[in-house]
Amino acid sequence: MRQRLAYAVRDLSPAYFAMVMATGVVSSAAHFMGLNSIAYPLFAANIFFYLVLCVLTLVRAFAFPRRMASDLFDHLRGMGFFTAPTATAVLGAQFILLEGNFRIAMGLWAVAVLLWTVVTYTVFTNLTIKGEKPSFSEGINGAWLLSVVSTQSLAVLSAKLSVHYVDHKLILNFFSLAMWLWGGMLYIWMISLIFYRYTFFKFNPGDLTPPYWINMGAMAISTLAGSLLILNTPHAPFLLSTLPFLKGFTIFYWVTGTWWVPMLFILAIWRHGYKRFPLTYDPLYWGAVFPLGMYTAATFEMAQAMDLQFLLPIPEFFIYVALAAWAATFYGFVRYSIKKLFLS
Repeated sequence: MRQRLAYAVRDLSPAYFAMVMATGVVSSAAHFMGLNSIAYPLFAANIFFYLVLCVLTLVRAFAFPRRMASDLFDHLRGMGFFTAPTATAVLGAQFILLEGNFRIAMGLWAVAVLLWTVVTYTVFTNLTIKGEKPSFSEGINGAWLLSVVSTQSLAVLSAKLSVHYVDHKLILNFFSLAMWLWGGMLYIWMISLIFYRYTFFKFNPGDLTPPYWINMGAMAISTLAGSLLILNTPHAPFLLSTLPFLKGFTIFYWVTGTWWVPMLFILAIWRHGYKRFPLTYDPLYWGAVFPLGMYTAATFEMAQAMDLQFLLPIPEFFIYVALAAWAATFYGFVRYSIKKLFLS
């Protein structure tokens, strides 16, 4: 058992914090839909998941530094480290939404900003200067958009904190706007490469890894951040002057994310139905749950921010899709963990 635990920590995916991302956003979406009997247990579970993953990651860093460094400098696995700052920011937003605890949220915001800075400049510097690089078709997938999600998660949490910390509301709102704009630019860069990869290179079922759902999730969290900035315009005069721009781009993000929804389901049917690719648990599947929950929350917030009540049936339906996806992935995680630790 001790040896199996050691191997599990050694091989821990850097993207495992997506479990916290997915659980946090599904919990928040459930709260928006009035399902607090689900939202609060998921919140409690998410605190536990986050603390355990923090401990395991620290143990891995000290016990297996070479393996962790190898992941950090890898074109694909390195992007998984962006789940850590995102998960931290998502948990901070949960503390505000479900507990009204701004002090813990501010502490998590500081940790998230630090993690985002370290991961961003470490990963992208290495990808630029490393000598040996994979081919274009092998080196890029939807996981790259985790960098966008991470950036937008800081925009979301900053916008939420600005409502409470009135002495710093201008700084927090400006930072939120800056992250929102940078996340949008980063998405345009990356989705262009990803779309080019999809349409001009040979595509196998194995290439369609679960993070391709982030194509939609990155736009969903951008929509959420834009909606919060719209709601904050009365508290920040410089935001009020950009209100038409904020509304236009928020709808632009939402429409882009919405376009991806049927496309992603079609590709999933092609992968598992037509090509018979086995549907087995992978930590990366949490990266597919997150976009479904985020699309639910983002559509609800945008409908509230811009008085688009006719959109509310969408989150009322999607919350159950997100909950079903979370439950299925968690079931797979439990089975995988039992097999890995006790039966292998």
